[in-house]
Amino acid sequence: MLSTFTLLRRNSELKSLEERCNRILRNMEASLTARDRVGIQDFVLLDNYTSETAFLDNLRKRFHENLVYTYIGTLLVSVNPYKALDIYSKSQMDTYMGVNFFELPPHIYALADNVFRTMLSEFNNHFILISGESGAGKTEASKKILHFYAVSCPSTKVLNNVRDRMLVSNPVLEAFGNAKTLKNDNSSRFGKYMDIQFDHQGGAVGGHILSYLLEKSRVVHQNHGERNFHIFYQLVEGGEEDLLRWLGLERNCQLYRYLVQGNCAKVSSINDKSDWKTVRRALSVIDFSESDTEHLFGIIASVLHLGNVKFETDARGYASLNNNQEMQWVSKLLGIPAQVLQQGLTHRKIEAKKEEVFSPFSVDHAVYARDALAKAVYGRTFNWLVNKINESLANMDSSRKTVIGLLDIYGFEVFNVNSFEQFCINYCNEKLQQLFIQLTLKSEQEEYETEGIEWEPVPYFNNKIICDLVEEKHRGIISLLDEECLRPGEATDLTLLEKMEEMIGGHPHFVTHKLADQRTRKTLERGDFRLLHYAGEVTYCVVGFLDKNNDLLYQNGKEVMQQSKNAIIKHCFPSTEPDRKRRPETVVTQFKSSLVGLTEILMTKEPWYIRCIKPNEAKLPGRFDEVLVRHQVKYLGLMEHLRVRRAGFAYRRKYEIFLQRYKALCPDTWPNWKGTAAEGVQCLIKHLGYKPDEYKMGRTKIFIRHPETLFATEDAFQVCKHNLATRIQAKYKGYRVKGDYQKQKEAATKIENCFRGMMARKEREKREWAVRIIKRFIKGFMTRNDPSSADNREYLAYVRQNYLTRLKENLPKTVLEKDSWPTPAPVMNEASQLLKKLYIRHMVRKYVQGMTEERKAQLELKVQSGRMFKDKKENYPYSVCRPFLDTRIGTEDISMKVMQAIRHERVKYAVPVVKYDRNGFRPHPRQLVFTQEAAYLVEEAKIKQRIDYSSLKGVSVSNLSDNFLILHVACDDIKQKGDLVLQCDFLFEALTKLCVITNKSDLIQVVQGSVRFDIQPGREGFVDFRSGHESAVYRAKNGHLTVESTRSR
Repeated sequence: MLSTFTLLRRNSELKSLEERCNRILRNMEASLTARDRVGIQDFVLLDNYTSETAFLDNLRKRFHENLVYTYIGTLLVSVNPYKALDIYSKSQMDTYMGVNFFELPPHIYALADNVFRTMLSEFNNHFILISGESGAGKTEASKKILHFYAVSCPSTKVLNNVRDRMLVSNPVLEAFGNAKTLKNDNSSRFGKYMDIQFDHQGGAVGGHILSYLLEKSRVVHQNHGERNFHIFYQLVEGGEEDLLRWLGLERNCQLYRYLVQGNCAKVSSINDKSDWKTVRRALSVIDFSESDTEHLFGIIASVLHLGNVKFETDARGYASLNNNQEMQWVSKLLGIPAQVLQQGLTHRKIEAKKEEVFSPFSVDHAVYARDALAKAVYGRTFNWLVNKINESLANMDSSRKTVIGLLDIYGFEVFNVNSFEQFCINYCNEKLQQLFIQLTLKSEQEEYETEGIEWEPVPYFNNKIICDLVEEKHRGIISLLDEECLRPGEATDLTLLEKMEEMIGGHPHFVTHKLADQRTRKTLERGDFRLLHYAGEVTYCVVGFLDKNNDLLYQNGKEVMQQSKNAIIKHCFPSTEPDRKRRPETVVTQFKSSLVGLTEILMTKEPWYIRCIKPNEAKLPGRFDEVLVRHQVKYLGLMEHLRVRRAGFAYRRKYEIFLQRYKALCPDTWPNWKGTAAEGVQCLIKHLGYKPDEYKMGRTKIFIRHPETLFATEDAFQVCKHNLATRIQAKYKGYRVKGDYQKQKEAATKIENCFRGMMARKEREKREWAVRIIKRFIKGFMTRNDPSSADNREYLAYVRQNYLTRLKENLPKTVLEKDSWPTPAPVMNEASQLLKKLYIRHMVRKYVQGMTEERKAQLELKVQSGRMFKDKKENYPYSVCRPFLDTRIGTEDISMKVMQAIRHERVKYAVPVVKYDRNGFRPHPRQLVFTQEAAYLVEEAKIKQRIDYSSLKGVSVSNLSDNFLILHVACDDIKQKGDLVLQCDFLFEALTKLCVITNKSDLIQVVQGSVRFDIQPGREGFVDFRSGHESAVYRAKNGHLTVESTRSR
């Protein structure tokens, strides 16, 4: 019994495995079949992997198919689509959870899930480095990862609380730290590193955020086309009326100097009112008290009021403030006496030995002090906000936690004018690129060499030379900048430039106007210097470098803030600041130190990479700028990374780990291997049938070249696990049964009989079930024409499905084939008629949508012709398929004399006809010409008769298949010619054109038998129409013109 059960179980497992393998193979085959259209989802599989053109071509194909993610091994390349894609739903997250990295199409969820599962299985720390230019989508990528972890992690009340706080911290930090720049409407103006802490079960139990170099100068100055931080506009545009009244603000951004310098307070892609509501909700989730919120918004409003403070020059030439209303609001919101605040903005305290002297400011110095105070207040408040969020995310459990870090930091920036902020941001990117080199390209080669694996070294650009240029002690730009800031005497931005020219003028990656050649000098101003970064050349304007690096807030400015009653300001400006008399570190030195700390943090974690690419500068969907993308591919080091992946092996595992995980796949290594781990792995892969070119044996690791090899091994292991579980279960049951063997032996016969009876009953039940199914089918067939009931419901469902399947394969291709509609079963008559009607309407609509204007006009004439002749004239059906032409005789085929005679009338249509004499009925070839005003019968170069449309009484045609027409003309004078008897091969076309030109739809009369016509006033003739075996036209004995025509079939 056990063996039978085990066999059935294994068969079902093998069947499910086979289905899964077939599904994966179908996906692989589909992607390979469509590779010319949608590209390859892993650049490692590119045939010409060394070609940058092939790389860009593959990226472009996928971008145009809305496939914005592509792999280079485990590195994810993400192209910003600049539009919403339906690939981030909850169902998409479920699809990527717990799936092998390459089993599904590339996605950011796949990378996030792989990092998470690797962290749980190996119990170590990881970080995801998201890099790229400003506007490439780094912030959105970090939010997608954070949201994925929030959904995929285990859920409890405590964990949900942490998860919610992590999610809502993003909009708060974006409001206070992001702004619109020329390249990005939501550009991060600070660097953010976020650690997410997980417990041993994978639950998110805490987090911590580090911020780097907030661009404080944006508070007081914005370039044209840029905005201040989002929170200012959100407060003014979305703040409640009572709140704005309490803060002394008006709902108009144009009233505040700090908000209008970029001339773009309103941005179509940003909804400040909606974002304000999001921030308010987020602050409540992060446990901000009502008091904290009031103090925080009071500080934001005080910065706006501070920007509107204006200084006047007094009689001595110093700055003064007289009854300034803005000062009163700043005093109220910060809780600082107005006199103290006024003195702090107009005087500087100088300490000389034991004396303190207050020196008045000039207006320029006062403006500088005001802006410095605004920057300091906002900068320190931002740091307080980050610390407050960290408090709400803090994990109180002291047990060891694993961490996944998310690094979302400024992208490489190149503007028309690049200042101190761009210098710091691009220096940060240089350091991150150096980290990338150390952790991937360089470490990859070193690991191969350490393991004794032979490979061809990959050349790459090591940007250490640029990092040294910036940060080298005593000679680097940072050292020179600090030295210039700290030295006594008159130090200016230009003296800094001269110092750099003197100290680093010979560096190959540094050039100034003075050092440049004649051609390069034309592109540089005298106050510029240019650095050749790994991402390309960037020209920096040295103006403002010293002031921004010093970022000095006068001591009495700090003392003024220390008197504030605002709790946040009191925290940000403590009364016991250490080393009050020591000069604070410069901004760039602080930034350099924080970068060193960040690098040390990252070096202790396992790296994962997301490279974000901006497809165009205009932020438009569907546009792929190859020059721009090529530049980013180059400076992101993607080609070097691809060459490393293809030159070596994509995956590697230590022998011990590999053997411990997969030893069950080989009978010789299971359950325990006696030899060394390397020998065990060699035995294992021999059993698995690895080909020699699929792997290499290193000193401590096995190197696997292709991901598919590892996946096949992993799938086999999953199957093996189930088989092992079954075997263990069987052994355990055998052990339990063995003790009861003697007792069961006595009852063996009875059990056997019961078992056979049970099997017989099951067999009988199966047969009864089969009989019921067959009877139900037959009964349904017999009652198929009856109303739906329990007897025929299943059969009718089968009939419907069968008919719909047959209908799908036999749908008419055109409207003219509508009679070929498959005959339905009676139960499907109504549905068939409805489907037929819908499908015909669909085909008609499709036909009409593809119709040109000329074709439409043609059909309109055909419709009018149908109204006049359908079911009236025998040979009309044969004319339907013949297209109408604009004219049957071109103007070049009409005599010049005739054209000269009718030159004042526009020729609308001309057709060859045969005219029959009124006396004798002799035929003569003629031309019938329709103009706007009259019809002309033309014989070569002579007009034989002119018929005004006003004198045209009508046109008679027979109901038979002949081509005769009689034009009835009003004849008042005996000298006038009478009616015309004509034969025209294009009868329907000519008469339809005549009706359209004359705008007389009732002009044509279809008659039976004879037609009377006027030869001249007082004389009449007749045309007799009859059917015959052959077509003939002759004068009968009675003097009538007889027209015989064959009957149409």
